[in-house]
Amino acid sequence: SGNLAAFVFFQPTIVPYEDFDVVADIKAIRKACKGFGTDEQAIIDILANRSSAQRQEIKQAYFEKYDDELVDVLKSELSGSFEKAILAMLDPPVVFAVKELRKAMKGPGTDEDVLVEILCTATNADIAMFKECYFQGKKNVLFAFGERDESYEVDEDLAEQDATSLFEAGEGRFGTDESTFSHILASRNYLQLQATFKIYEQLSGTEILDAIANETSGTLRKCYIALVRVAKNPQLYFARRLNKAMKGAGTDEDTLIRIIVCRSEYDLETIKDMYLEKYDVSLKDALKNECSGDFKRLLLAICQ
Repeated sequence: SGNLAAFVFFQPTIVPYEDFDVVADIKAIRKACKGFGTDEQAIIDILANRSSAQRQEIKQAYFEKYDDELVDVLKSELSGSFEKAILAMLDPPVVFAVKELRKAMKGPGTDEDVLVEILCTATNADIAMFKECYFQGKKNVLFAFGERDESYEVDEDLAEQDATSLFEAGEGRFGTDESTFSHILASRNYLQLQATFKIYEQLSGTEILDAIANETSGTLRKCYIALVRVAKNPQLYFARRLNKAMKGAGTDEDTLIRIIVCRSEYDLETIKDMYLEKYDVSLKDALKNECSGDFKRLLLAICQ
């Protein structure tokens, strides 16, 4: 189906750098941090054009040659959101995600939006790593996560069954049977869910998102809505999150960093397309208006 093509072929903005020379890179970074003032542009030019795996090699080689941790050197040279974004780029992706999960659960009140964003868009392999790194013995908000079918096959009979089950668990009864929703939304592959939502909407005459909004509340509602949006179009989901981070007074820099850094090697090019389509302004122009200085230059460089 045409849908499948759109789903499988999404584009990153950062790919492995072809003429990667780790020694040249660490020398250039060392030079950028030496002497009076830091050459931020040189740091941006290197790190925004290297894949995550190459950045790990840079960290390792830097330590071996200079007996200094690159992260510590940059921490002492940089500040603010620019520093945060550069440090995010130097973490292995799963480590960064776990730090973000921890931060979201720290202190009074959980930052549910961040938990939902990370957990609802992670692969099974990612979630297995999260559980290992972090969730031993912790409150397990991951309930049904990590068991999703990751194929691209659609079983029409199952879609019909699931649509009926969702209807009977929600609009078709008094009170909502949440376990049915959780199980279906967290375990089926995304194309399967798209087929299910279509049938659900024919069955009930209600958009699935409206049904969820009417039937559930609180964290669960946020979670279900995110799962539905991700299943329908993951890149549009991220475009919405980015837009929300820049709307109104003040910018949510942490969300900009998380999505732009974490999606750069998967689908950021496609997220840019979705952003332009939905908001009629390019993501780069939106960032130009909302961010400033080295932070802005770095995000624009990652967006290519």
